Amino acid sequence: MSTSIISTKLYVPSLRPNIVLRPRLVERLNEGLHRKLTLITASAGFGKTTLVSELLSACSTPAAWLSLDEKDKPPARFLTYVCAALQTVGANTDGILASLQASQPLPIESIVTVLLNEAAVIPHQFVLVLDDYHTIASKPVDDIIAFMLEHSPPQLHMIVASRENPQLPLGRLRARNQLTELRAGDLRFTYPEAEAFLSHTMGINLSTEEIAMLEVRTEGWIAGLQLAALSLQGHQDGAGFIRSFTGSHHLIVDYLVEEVLQRQPASIQHFLLRTSMLDRMCGALCDAVLRKDGGIEGDTADSGQERLEYLEHANLFIIPLDDERRWYRYHHLFADLLRNRLLRSLGEKGVAELHIRASEWYEGSGLEMEAFHHAAAAGDVERAARLAEGEGMPLLFRGEMVPVMNWLHALPKKELDARPSLWVMYASGMLMTGQTAEVERKLLAAEQALEGKHLDDKSRDLIGHIAAIRAAQAVSQHQAETIMSESRRALQYLHPNNLPVRTATTWAQGYAYQLQGDRIAAGRAYAEALSSSRRIGHALIAIMAALGVGSIQESDNQLHEAAESYRSVLKMAGNPPFPAASEAHLGLARIFYEWNDMDAAERHGQLSTQLAKQLENTDRVTAGEVFLARLQLTRGDVKGAAEMLAKADFFAGRQHFVHLQPQIAAVHVLVLLQQDNLPEASRLAIKYELPICEARVHLARGDTAKAAAILEASRQQADAKGLKDERLKTTVLLAAALYAHGQTFKAVNLLQDALTIAEPGGFIRIFIDEGSRMEKLLREAAAQDMKSDYRAKLLALCEAEGLESKGKSEPHPDQNDKALIEPLSERELEILRLIAQGFSNHEIGERLFLALSTVKGYNRNMFDKLQVKRRTEAVARARSLGLL
Repeated sequence: MSTSIISTKLYVPSLRPNIVLRPRLVERLNEGLHRKLTLITASAGFGKTTLVSELLSACSTPAAWLSLDEKDKPPARFLTYVCAALQTVGANTDGILASLQASQPLPIESIVTVLLNEAAVIPHQFVLVLDDYHTIASKPVDDIIAFMLEHSPPQLHMIVASRENPQLPLGRLRARNQLTELRAGDLRFTYPEAEAFLSHTMGINLSTEEIAMLEVRTEGWIAGLQLAALSLQGHQDGAGFIRSFTGSHHLIVDYLVEEVLQRQPASIQHFLLRTSMLDRMCGALCDAVLRKDGGIEGDTADSGQERLEYLEHANLFIIPLDDERRWYRYHHLFADLLRNRLLRSLGEKGVAELHIRASEWYEGSGLEMEAFHHAAAAGDVERAARLAEGEGMPLLFRGEMVPVMNWLHALPKKELDARPSLWVMYASGMLMTGQTAEVERKLLAAEQALEGKHLDDKSRDLIGHIAAIRAAQAVSQHQAETIMSESRRALQYLHPNNLPVRTATTWAQGYAYQLQGDRIAAGRAYAEALSSSRRIGHALIAIMAALGVGSIQESDNQLHEAAESYRSVLKMAGNPPFPAASEAHLGLARIFYEWNDMDAAERHGQLSTQLAKQLENTDRVTAGEVFLARLQLTRGDVKGAAEMLAKADFFAGRQHFVHLQPQIAAVHVLVLLQQDNLPEASRLAIKYELPICEARVHLARGDTAKAAAILEASRQQADAKGLKDERLKTTVLLAAALYAHGQTFKAVNLLQDALTIAEPGGFIRIFIDEGSRMEKLLREAAAQDMKSDYRAKLLALCEAEGLESKGKSEPHPDQNDKALIEPLSERELEILRLIAQGFSNHEIGERLFLALSTVKGYNRNMFDKLQVKRRTEAVARARSLGLL
């Protein structure tokens, strides 16, 4: 499920008949379209929206329009509507919208980056209009707009209309001549414009002196002129009224609204007041708000649609939102004043009743978020809670995390205690947003609120939900026993129809089985959770279950199948992906490493680490760094690998990530072996009970018999436990150890077993990482006429890697030679192109999701290959070689 987009917020307001055209301002706006930003700021009633509409009708530039309101403050909601608006000018933002609808917090800067990239491929100039920008008054949104302006593609021009100066880098934009500004002094009606407005638009016959006086008294304020004209329609002495027309703007508005309202029929006054609490309205919604006991409130038989059309015709501060004249909104200032009068007239209880009617209409129309908004405004906690819980899928799981959590945060404790389900919802939201420290506190409050209550179906379901949240909390801490016990309790108490929570609990059980080494049971649980989550539309659990399935496939040596599972996660996670996708990138990194695609492995490893950094209290950053350290070691950067491992080990110790210590130690042993530090390597291998690492230490010492004995025992244990990946690892290394020990026949037979297991998955690195031992064994197998294309491929790769390793220390034979002996990799060429475009190392890292140290490492390698010392020299050398 997804949050419905209110399409009327995306309509360009149409121009009214007999509008006063303003060519002097349109010309200025037109001239500014080549800059980045046009800012139109003035208080209410200066015609900002109308002016922008006139500009768009006068030019051929396509426009994406977004009318903002205060509910658009959350960055995710704001970006959802920006994406929807940009779709009207041809942008492909479906992937971004999908990720924004996800339940987990989103990487805002990554989303904006992808959004700008999508805008950059639109083949024509276009305008993005943000109308009523002042209604959001949000620093996070200001930061988003500032980022967009800084990095906007040349075909994008932004127009911001606001009552207040936004907190944007206006000084910098002015200095760069990238800003066009219109202020209140620019927007005020001149005398000719005031004359045209009063006579042609409003139909008021005044003398030249009277028009001039009114124009001076209102200072060209268009809303003031309109309100004055409406009041003048009922005055016999127009000149006397104009002479008495004084005061500051807000007093003028108060006075004129009173005058206008009092001169309208009682039924119109009634309609205006009762519908003023609506942010936007259509005829059917107005009917629902005004309907009572089967009839329409007020002395009229007119429908809501007829009333709206009357108000538009009478210029009573109502703005059409679509071309069909179905949806409207009041001028914001007019609505504010009406709402104040409504509150004085009906009181809080009466206004709340109108909100409830609006909520009921929105719910019946399938707009549950708007229904929730009005229920919350009415203070109807019971109704708002029901709407937040959703029909089978809570709003929390449908991308409406921020408004629901804000509502829960604002509720007094007594309301939460009266409804334990709200404490549970609160805890669930805290868990989903990574605020893990608060989860248990909310769950304890829920349990305390449940004490003494009758144990009916709802109470039992809440007890089950509490247990499910605790199980999910234990997943992040890798506590198998706690996950299993809480999951069993959850499934015992949860209602059979509570499929979202039951599905999440099944997934958690799968993770516990996996931690316990029961991969078969884990695979069954993951498959069940994946099927159920897809059926009910629970995107987050579908992602987590697919990750589980992929990890089991990877453990069973099914690399191609696992890669497909991880890729399916990236598709479900959207573009840009939310942080849970970090695990999919790490899985793909491991697989591409095994397939000997080092560039792809590094790319996915870096993406995994970048996404994981957006999560709180996670071990995934450390896991990604351990993989990247292994990759550095394979590339011969022993020092860099050691530094990265030291950092990962320190962080894991500080965060008490005990389960990661063996993984870190396993790679550390490989580093120590490269450094010939056998005593320390042996100590780590024994301390963390790493038999394969122990065997490697013995092989380094030349004790092949001891190594073979350890590996044989480890292989038997892997067989007994059904650990297929461990069996393959020990078989490969055992074959190499036996060959080194002189047992050639047995070694060759074991190698054949390993090749048979590894070939379907396309394993490569597991063999060639064994270096010269494996190269000699593969040659021996070839000599014994074991014909195999797969074996021949591995032997060729081993030989090539051996030659490459020898050639790294050899000097370049001719530094003046135009050809490069060692070509640049695709990633190095990519970085070189960005250097040529003037990007700094930091900017390159942000674009390519690489750490700054990694970019610098690529630069060093690239400079060595090009025989240069500086960036400018590298670009010049590359151009001479035809690489750029």
